Amino acid sequence: MPEPRRNSSASLRRALAVVERVRSAPPERGGVGLTELAEELGVHKSTVLRLSVPLVEYGLLTRDPRTGRFRVGTAALLLWQSYLDHLDLRSVASEHLRGLMRATGHTCHLVLLDGHDVVYIDKVENTATVRMSSRIGARMPAYRTAVGRAILAFGPEDLVADVVAAGLPSVTSRTVTDPRVLAEELRRVRERGYAIDDRENEPEVRCVAAPIFDHNRDPVAAISVSSLAGRLPVARVRRLGPEVAAVAARVSAELGGRAPGPTGGGRGAR
Repeated sequence: MPEPRRNSSASLRRALAVVERVRSAPPERGGVGLTELAEELGVHKSTVLRLSVPLVEYGLLTRDPRTGRFRVGTAALLLWQSYLDHLDLRSVASEHLRGLMRATGHTCHLVLLDGHDVVYIDKVENTATVRMSSRIGARMPAYRTAVGRAILAFGPEDLVADVVAAGLPSVTSRTVTDPRVLAEELRRVRERGYAIDDRENEPEVRCVAAPIFDHNRDPVAAISVSSLAGRLPVARVRRLGPEVAAVAARVSAELGGRAPGPTGGGRGAR
């Protein structure tokens, strides 16, 4: 009995290797041919054909009847969609958020955009340092927070226009209230990949944040590092920016998304 199990395991690995090779082929090639698959996997063409039969039957692969080339089938898309449907943002981001707190020693947040506001859905803080007043479930206007700007910068232009039209009242002497200054700051966020709030939302708090993207490459959330200004000098904030962006990118990857390139934008952004 052990021998068939070993053979089945080897066959399964080979079948998965076939799927992976087809998946990774550049789209412009129109699929992968039988001979090419056999050569790259180091097996006979008859072996590839044998392995491909159930893969085609279950829709993981499809084979062009004219060219004989293999492409990824619709069942792969259904599996991917099922994976996405069962993802929970807070669960996916949780360990990343805690790792970021341990690495920086500062309070870290996870937020969602809701209308013109951000809503805090998770918070991890170093209990050995000063505790932040933020709380899960709290709302803040997006325009004056780093997390809000991180999302707005990659969102649609009409959303930013709506935020500006609703008004940009100040809450500290440093709050940006000029739409032109806000637009320039959002451009800089797109360029560098992270946003900064330098005592604009709270008089003594600095924050650096980066957006999280879903499988449609839409900004669906943001993570941040926050602390009292005295414990988080400007130079440190700018050094933290790429680190926060890297953590956000890892969360995005688990959600099936990735950030646009430098100076890029979200849907409709410029």
